[in-house]
Amino acid sequence: MTTHSDQPQHWARIQESGTVAGMRAMVWIRRRLGRLPFRLMLGLVIAYYYVGRALPRRASRRYLERIWPLHAGRPLRGGWLLGLRHFMAFGQSLMDKVDAWSGVPLDVRFTPEDRACLDQAIRSGRGGLMLVSHIGNLEICSAMSDTRDDFHVTQLMHTRNSRKFNQLLDRSTLRRGPEIVEVSEITPATAMRLAERINAGGFVVIAADRVPVNDNGRVRHLDFLGSPATFPEGPFWLAALLRCPIYTLSCLREEESHRVEFRPFDDTTHLRRAERDAWREDAMRRYVAWLTDQCRRYPLQWFNFFPYWLTDDRHAG
Repeated sequence: MTTHSDQPQHWARIQESGTVAGMRAMVWIRRRLGRLPFRLMLGLVIAYYYVGRALPRRASRRYLERIWPLHAGRPLRGGWLLGLRHFMAFGQSLMDKVDAWSGVPLDVRFTPEDRACLDQAIRSGRGGLMLVSHIGNLEICSAMSDTRDDFHVTQLMHTRNSRKFNQLLDRSTLRRGPEIVEVSEITPATAMRLAERINAGGFVVIAADRVPVNDNGRVRHLDFLGSPATFPEGPFWLAALLRCPIYTLSCLREEESHRVEFRPFDDTTHLRRAERDAWREDAMRRYVAWLTDQCRRYPLQWFNFFPYWLTDDRHAG
């Protein structure tokens, strides 16, 4: 266990870039002028951002150096073009988020196994906790909850570093978003409210690959892609307290479609208090193994453009 002083600068304190007006202009181009003009403009914007922002560029490079041998079976060489593709994938994901909440039809696909698992989880009426990460496009999964009366989602997320993008969604989209609870402000009362959601058959979604600002020191250093990184214990404390089924959820872009993966992870319904510490340690290691596999298969879709590993730069300069 460690505290923030042992880490690089916290990701949530890295200021969000861009303006709402600029983002809305991109949305206007996408909707009124079509895909090709949008892609051309997006390429220019991302190239400018890639050249002008050293911290995200270095963070992307260090991640790609770690993941590329696992994905391609060879070390990363050169790298600037792949880094630019990484940034482009992020830019595309932002527009996919807007499309998802604007009612634009998206090609979302499930394997029969994933579809059956999701349908069974919903029909069971037990609800559950969904562990996610910052890979792919979670908002597409959340938007699905607006199309099914039997699928109710509450998101736990850190919203303070993405206020501009949240403003864009509020002003530019047609659908209501999911219920969002600020992850850094979870109180006993909040936990009780989440338990009520699950008992009513709903699902709580939480990312477990970033440390919130107010984590009270509950973090763990685990090996991730060959180096120690800091992961929050909070999601796993919550999972033990809620005593419910646990799933992993991701939505990965494949060409022009999106692949949703929904798999059972564990069940804490009958977890005894004396077993919680051992369960948390084991569950966190299994989560990191899941995240590693996700990154190995879709290396350009893990969007953490800040110092992530303990050996990374500790300054944002």
